[in-house]
Amino acid sequence: MNNFSFSSESVTEGHPDKMADQISDAILDAIITSDPFGRVACETFISNGLVFIGGEISCETYVDIPGIVRDTVREIGYTDPHYGFDSESCAVLTNINQQSPDIAIGVDRAGAGDQGMMFGYASSETEELMPMPITLAHKITMKLSEVRRKKVLTYLRPDGKSQVTVRYKNHKPEAVEKVVVSANHDDGIDLEKLKEDIIKEVIEPIIPENLQDKNIKYFINPTGRFVVGGPKADTGLTGRKVVVDTYGGSYYVGGGCFSGKDPTKVDRSASYFARYVTKNVVKAGLAERCGIQVAYAIGIAEPVSLMVETFGTGKLPDNHLTKIVQDIFDFTPGGIINHLELLRPIYKKTAAFGHFGRKDKDFTWESTDKVKELLKRA
Repeated sequence: MNNFSFSSESVTEGHPDKMADQISDAILDAIITSDPFGRVACETFISNGLVFIGGEISCETYVDIPGIVRDTVREIGYTDPHYGFDSESCAVLTNINQQSPDIAIGVDRAGAGDQGMMFGYASSETEELMPMPITLAHKITMKLSEVRRKKVLTYLRPDGKSQVTVRYKNHKPEAVEKVVVSANHDDGIDLEKLKEDIIKEVIEPIIPENLQDKNIKYFINPTGRFVVGGPKADTGLTGRKVVVDTYGGSYYVGGGCFSGKDPTKVDRSASYFARYVTKNVVKAGLAERCGIQVAYAIGIAEPVSLMVETFGTGKLPDNHLTKIVQDIFDFTPGGIINHLELLRPIYKKTAAFGHFGRKDKDFTWESTDKVKELLKRA
């Protein structure tokens, strides 16, 4: 199928699932700051006035989990009791155990923290080397957050979502056909006014004019009302937005989420590394689209399998490119952690607006420093 339409969604930092991700990663950052070798698997559940923190944490430091939760909720923007959830009045419960010693055996000898398969992807269709639908969806939710925080649209609340449908011709993006935005707002706001504001202040600055279909359709708060939002309206849970976190459904997702996990968990670190490898392959011009699957066994450092695919766009056969990738890149957990410098408190900011395609020096997996080496080997 060469001609098709494809949609991807994004959510703001005030969406309950993303709140849970940010809280889990804020706790991880606090632990890594004092104990870079702490083992963290932190899960957050949010619902109607309650934040529940559970999981397995082994470290040699103390962190104030209730304080971190309240600070994170406050930074996101839930500071008004009228929202039905706020940083001062929400209850915070914890149930934390240590990491299983059976798991620690494998991790202590530099093995993978669990079995599983991880995926990475890159595409030449955008400057970020990401699929266009998810890239535009993220930019719209970022803009929605920006106009709220800067009080350009004073009636907005923290919760929100976007969805972008892109029409492809011969596997190339041709036009944006539809845009959906659901924006949490104060009571009493005129819907037509809100629609006009969102199109003018949020969507039009993001969607390039040359990409707008002549019959582009906007769906702004399609139900007509979005006053009750955030944890008052919906339960939040760590790791429930893996498609938003990755490639918007344009490529596969692995068996585990990212947030709340220290980098010994290959669910996170190997997914970051797979993105790093595919981005370098595409940046080197060796393929227009590149995907990778890598899989591990718990306690074993070397992957049990590695596959590179280029969907017919590669300058080399996929099996040849797989061999080159295996020779150049160290996929062991220790090698990944060292090369990407993952023992740093950088994770909270990854937890909203996607883990990939971001222009931030701390997102080391977005580097393209292996292009020359790939070209030389190719």
